[in-house]
Formats: sequence, C-alpha cells, structure tokens
Amino acid sequence: MVRHVYDFQDGDRTMAALLGGKGANLAEMTRLGLPVPPGFTVTTDACRAFLADGEEPEGLSAEISRHLSVLESAGGRRLGQPDDPLLVSVRSGARFSMPGMMDTVLDIGLNDASVHGLAKVSGDARFAWDSYRRLVQMYGSTVMGVDQAFFDEALTLFKEARGAPDDVHLDASDLAWLVDTYKTVIRNETGYDFPQSPAEQLRHAVLAVFRSWNAERARLYRRREHIPDDLGTAVTVQRMVFGNLGPDSGSGVAFTRDPATGRPGLYGDYLPDAQGEDVVAGIRDTVPLAELARIAPRCHTQLHDHAVTLERHYRDLCDIEFTVEHGTLWLLQTRIGKRTAEATFAIAAELVGEGLITAAEGLRRVHGEQLGRLMFPRFDTERAGAELAHGLPASPGAASGAAVFDSAEAVRRADAGEAVVLVREETSPDDLPGMVAARAVLTSRGGRTSHAAVVARGMGRVCVCGAQDITVDTARRRLTARDGTLVEEGTVISVDGSTGSVYAGEVPLVASATMRYLESGVQSDSVVSAVARALEHADSVRRLEVRANADTPQDAARARRFGAQGIGLCRTEHMFLGERRPLVERMILARTDADRAHALDALLAPQRDDFTAVLEAMDGLPVTIRLLDPPLHEFLPDRTHEVNPMLGLRGVRLGLVVPGLVAMQVRAVAEAVVARTRAGGDPRAEIMVPLVSTVEELRLTREEVERVLAEVTEETGVDIHCPVGTMIELPRAALTAARIATEAEFFSFGTNDLTQTTWGFSRDDVEAEFFSAYLDKGVLAASPFETLDREGVGRLVRIAVDEGRAARPGLRTGVCGEHGGDPESIRFFHAAGLDYVSCSPYRVPVARLEAGRAAL
Repeated sequence: MVRHVYDFQDGDRTMAALLGGKGANLAEMTRLGLPVPPGFTVTTDACRAFLADGEEPEGLSAEISRHLSVLESAGGRRLGQPDDPLLVSVRSGARFSMPGMMDTVLDIGLNDASVHGLAKVSGDARFAWDSYRRLVQMYGSTVMGVDQAFFDEALTLFKEARGAPDDVHLDASDLAWLVDTYKTVIRNETGYDFPQSPAEQLRHAVLAVFRSWNAERARLYRRREHIPDDLGTAVTVQRMVFGNLGPDSGSGVAFTRDPATGRPGLYGDYLPDAQGEDVVAGIRDTVPLAELARIAPRCHTQLHDHAVTLERHYRDLCDIEFTVEHGTLWLLQTRIGKRTAEATFAIAAELVGEGLITAAEGLRRVHGEQLGRLMFPRFDTERAGAELAHGLPASPGAASGAAVFDSAEAVRRADAGEAVVLVREETSPDDLPGMVAARAVLTSRGGRTSHAAVVARGMGRVCVCGAQDITVDTARRRLTARDGTLVEEGTVISVDGSTGSVYAGEVPLVASATMRYLESGVQSDSVVSAVARALEHADSVRRLEVRANADTPQDAARARRFGAQGIGLCRTEHMFLGERRPLVERMILARTDADRAHALDALLAPQRDDFTAVLEAMDGLPVTIRLLDPPLHEFLPDRTHEVNPMLGLRGVRLGLVVPGLVAMQVRAVAEAVVARTRAGGDPRAEIMVPLVSTVEELRLTREEVERVLAEVTEETGVDIHCPVGTMIELPRAALTAARIATEAEFFSFGTNDLTQTTWGFSRDDVEAEFFSAYLDKGVLAASPFETLDREGVGRLVRIAVDEGRAARPGLRTGVCGEHGGDPESIRFFHAAGLDYVSCSPYRVPVARLEAGRAAL
C-alpha cells in the first residue's frame, strides 16, 4: 500500500516534494531538537490522487487514524475528549511557499461538550469560547463553503452593539453567543449543522485543504509565480498550542534578518493574547518583536538562539512562526523567507562575507529580475511635499496611482491602462488579483509580517502597512488622513515602500542608487556594493558575451557604461523615423531609376554619419549592423495593396528588388569604418542580412556587399573587412541552417519574428485579443514573446546552431530578440551553446548577471 502519512520525526527538509515545504521543515526542526508541537503530514501524493479521482485515496482515513492515535498516546489525551480535549490544526503546505493562498483550520476537536472541558482544564472560559468561535468560523468558510463575509458582518455588528473596539474586549458570554450565531449562519447558508464529531471535523478539514489547491486565488498566485498546477499540497496535522491564553501568551512571526533591507538581527512582529492567524491577518496592530524581550525575556532569548540555529542550518534568511503558551515557546513553522530585491542582494553578500555560503552560491541566490527592480527610479523626496500619512515600510520602491478601495476596481482600472494603488484596512488572500494589478498596496492595519507585506514583498510590489493615521472607509470608497484630508477613489497618491511615507498627488522620480552606480561606478551604500560584487563575480564566470541592441550613439554609450561587449543589433530603419522618414518613403516609391538614385544619395550621408558615431561609441567592440528592414506599413501607413506587411516586401527581399539599396547601406558602413580608422579608432563593423529564408538570397546579397566593400577599399586605400552574417528569424532558415552557414560568417537569432512565424501569431494582435485568456486557462504558462518557447522556437534554435556549426566550424551565434534580456531565456541560450545575447541597454546588467548564473 502507498504510504500517505508521515510523522514529523520520519521526514526531513529534502522531502519537500512529498511533504510540502511546511511538512519538510517541521520534520527538519524536529530532527534538530527544536520545540515543535508534535504532528504528522499527509503527502502531496494523497492530494493529487484526491484531486484526480474526486475521492480520498483508499486507506487514507485509516492511516490518519493510526497516526492520530500515536499523537493522542504521546499527549495522554484524545481528539475532542470532553473533559480535556486534544485539539489539532490542519494547515496546507505546498512544495513552494504560497503565503495565505490556501486554507487553514484551527482548533479542530472542539464541540458543544469539549468546549466546557477546555474551559475547565484551562481555567479560562473566555479562551475556550474564543477557540470554539474560531473553529466554527474557519470550518464554516473553508470546509462548508460559507462566504466569510457573513461571519465578518456578524462579528462587526456584535462588536458595535457591545461597544468593543476589537475581539479582545469580548467576554466569554459574548463569544458563546457568537458561536451560536455562527452555527445559525452555517445552517441557514448550507442546510447542514456544524459537525459535532471531532473525527468528522478532521477528515473533512484535510479534504478541504486539498480542494483549496484549486481555489481561484491559489491558481492566480501559481500563474504569477510560475508554480506548476500539478504539484498539489501536503497537509500538516499538528497539536494545537495556544497564544490566546492571556497576557503571558501570544503569537508572532520572526525573521532572522530584516526581509526589507537585509540587515542582520531578529526582526518581526508579536501579538500578545492572540493566535497566529491574527498576526498575519492584521486585524490588530502588532508590537515590534523587541517588545517580547520585555514581556517574556526568556522566550525572547530562546527565540533568538533558535533563529541563529536555523539560519546557520539553512544558510539563509529564515521566516519563523511561533507561539508563546503560558510562557513556553513553540515553533510552528520555518521556511526560507521571502524578501525584497534589496534584501536579496544584501543578504547574499553578507552570507558570503560570513563564510556561510560561497561566492558561487551567493550569485545563485540573486536573480536578474530583482536587479531590474533595483534599477527602477525612486521618489524625489525634496519635491514630495508634506506627508499625507506614514506607515511601516514593508516592501521598497516608489509608485504613484489612483487610490482604489477594492480588488475588483483595481483590476478594472489596471486593465484599462490606469496606474492604481490598492488601499485597504488590511488585505486577505481574496485581494490577490487587486495586488497583482496595483502598483502599490497601502493598509491602515497590520505589521511587516502581515498578509499584505509578505505577499507584496514576494511579488515585488511597493507596500506600506499599518498606516494608523489614516481611516479607510471601503464602503464610501475613500480614506481620511489625520489632518482631515479626504482622498476619494480615483485621486492619485504616491507610496514610498522604502520609507513608509505616503504623499498626495504624483511625486517626481529620480534615479535609484543602483542606476547611479551603473552609470558612474559610484557605490553609495551596502546594497549597491552587493550588486557590484554580484556583477563582478558573474562577469568572471560567464561564458556568454552580452551585447546591446542600440541604434544611436547615445544608446551605444549607455550600453557600454552598463557593461555591454558590443552591439548585437543596430537597426538601420530606426535611424529613419521622425524627420528622416520621407527619405525612405521617396526611395521606396521612386518611379524611375534616376529618382531612386537621387533618394539613395540623400540616404547615404545620414547613414554614414550615424554609423560613424555608433562605431566611435563602441570603439574596439563589435557592432552588428542589420541592413534596412522596414515593414512597409510602418513607413507607408497609407499603403493598402500589401495584405500582410510583416510577411511582405521587407528584409532581404526589399534589398533584392530595389536596385542600389544594399549598395548604399554597405557604402555608408564602409565609409564610416574608413572615417574611424583614419581617426585612429578600431571600428569592428559586422553586416547582417535580415529575413533570409534561402541560401540563394544570402549569396546574392553577400556578393553585393563584398563588391561594395572592395570598391571602398580601392577608393580609400583602407583595408575593410566586415564579417557578413544573417538573422535567423524564419523557421525555414533554421531548418536549412547547414546550407545558409556556407554563406554566413555568423547567425543572430531574431527570436521576436521567429516566435511569430513559428506560432503563427501576430504579436500585436494576439497580445491584445486572447493571450490573457490563454494564460488564465493554462494554455500558456508565460507569453512566448517574453520567455522563449523552448519546445518549439528553442528547438529551431538548437537545430540551427548544431547544423550551422557542422557546416562551418567556429560559426559565431547570438540572439538579438527581446529574449536576449529575459533571465529564463538566457539560461536556455547558454545551454544551447550560443556565443552571445543582445538586449536593450537597460537590460545589459540583468543579462550579465543571468549569464553568470547560467554558467553555474
């Protein structure tokens, strides 16, 4: 029989695929001898079987019962025992952390009889009824499908009637009344009663957590984080420990370092007289973890020591959930903590410096997308004006947008192209779509470990939490600042997640410290120094060269400052937009040879001057110049006789049917090389022929190129050699690469058009029409225009590289499509054996970092 349940002592952290991250880490902490309440884990295999068949796997209930008996024997109490009940929690735990996305049920085992036994044995009737109230509410929404809003409304109305500001001010009789009210809600909404059988509660809670794997918010989170849908979740069943037993109890979340900045030291939030869900939900304001040293100094010392143990064991920032029960510390969970981009680089550098990880491991810990975030601009605080509000800086960055007060409105406005800031009292998992759509999140409650903070950090969203000096009125869709200022929905506000400041209106932006470093080399703080060290190590180990796509001397110079090793794509048609556009129009529309020659003569001088300036900016480095490739609809929008201009008269075809066009461009390149050579420079121009689909096209064009280069060499006395290659952007070119390589000295993959022609997609059309539906339905995991399609387009790339090099040993290969700056795609290009990637100048640092990580 397949084993579906493991006691904590039977597992370890290497079993995350089977036990989920939570179960594997609970097992690891148990093996380390840390104070973990005992329990067991139901595997992801069981979840997958349940989701596939619609019923629990054979023997699962019996297996859970056996492990429950062991738990009961160890504690000397039975689940739901009337006089002294054993209570358990049921929590989800997927392989990859999905904070708040799936369901939890606490206090299982309570019923109308055992609640009195718990009250007697604990000596605290309020605590017993509070625990029962939580169970009925969680079970009702998670297992029985009752809308959480019904419970929230009942609680809110009751607190108002009692004049209670929060749950803590409700007494035992109040909570007993709420239990009856919640049970009535369940009966009215479902037609069934809340179950009194502890065994039934446990069984259905486990199955409900399985089902929550496919909840919409969980599916949305997985799509965003690229977590596969077929992993399933494990379920941990653990003996309850209680933080809501009075002032000497409480719950909290601790990090071994600051997840926002990376600074070492115990960091987090604590909430006295509360269970863990209260901390994450942000329903009451927490106190800084340092307060625990005053409230329970022995527990604080123990927590610090355990945090050090865990960080050194895992060799990384750890996120720890804990409970204090009558002065005794218990650890309920640990995991590798989510962190901001700033903290990612800072922590990796610190751990390398402390000798806990190697420089190579430090490079593997950072990511190109995170580096990209650090390059985003920040607010110009000198021009920001007075603060509207101030809260806890939970996730760094700067963002402005229209204030909106619910998730649906955030999605609606963002889909319409508007920048928005989601404003809530506190967020819940149901707010995930709005958090994805928003530029920033602002809450009036909750700490740095609240749901809003944790999820925003993981997504790279700007976030300020716990801004207590604002009052959020979601019903009237507005907030009120302490000075009385009203911010109605749609009003623009600015949120600074690095300082916690909130401003009215849109605040101007300035370059980030990381961007200033990339431009000037000045290292202004520890994060920038960490970025510098990571890039230096990446450069020392990477095999892929990194070039830039640049069409102007300004872009070329910036790319060089950012570390580019040449230009992989200089698009000549981009030099003829704006005021120069009529020159191309006259050349294409010329009716006579004389008219065409006159138009080409007019194009020669500006082309030569541009090439000269670009070659000067990239002196000593290769500059790959693509011959004119104007989709005619971009230059001649009134043309109507070309049905599909993207596949029409463009690229090499245009050069073959328009006499003199290739010759003019090549002469411009050659004369620019001569000018730079005579000026003492080292020009290294390369000529790339676009949109080739057959070797005959390339052969004819190459003959013309070599003829003109020879002419200019003879005219000037300067020996000119420009390698001639082609852009592989059509499937036929990839599939006949062996023949094309006989005429090409290099291949550069134009993956933008290669993706369009392989998929049969027009990018401009499909992204607007149906890509979002494809992503929602799981047809695509990511846009193939953003991350390379390895199975289709990637296979064509591999075929072309292998067969091209077989025909021409030493053939240089690179990529110049947008995928050249995408981290996932760069790893593929490294594995496929390409020599370089080329991307926009601003993505050069990202590509350098990812090329280094790919080499490791």
